[in-house]
Amino acid sequence: MSIFTKIINGEIPSYKVAENDKFYAFLDINPNAKGHTLVVPKKEVNKLFDLDVETYNELMSFSRKIAIAIEKVIPCKRIGMSVIGLEVPHVHVHLIPLQAMEDIQFVKKVKLNSEEFETISKAISSNL
Repeated sequence: MSIFTKIINGEIPSYKVAENDKFYAFLDINPNAKGHTLVVPKKEVNKLFDLDVETYNELMSFSRKIAIAIEKVIPCKRIGMSVIGLEVPHVHVHLIPLQAMEDIQFVKKVKLNSEEFETISKAISSNL
């Protein structure tokens, strides 16, 4: 069972942004930027391209909705999307507010307190 499945099941706390019957979106606890959100399918699948076509398309559509909401809340030039998948064996889309190309490189992190995480997750949720 992946850490994301444990988050989805409520075994590990998260700052939830959105959820439906197939997907769960929450703030990355070690973000590249304020508003950095992870979108994961509830069904645990290791690799993005192992998803069936319908789930893949729905994941992209759900991620799009979240990205549009993030952009309404977090001042940025655009929302970047990254799917790497090496660090956790559970498909996940990174939605990252970008000011510069370096913001998507996973080397520069921002520190937020729990109040900031809570405020951001609620703001994004209310803009869906």
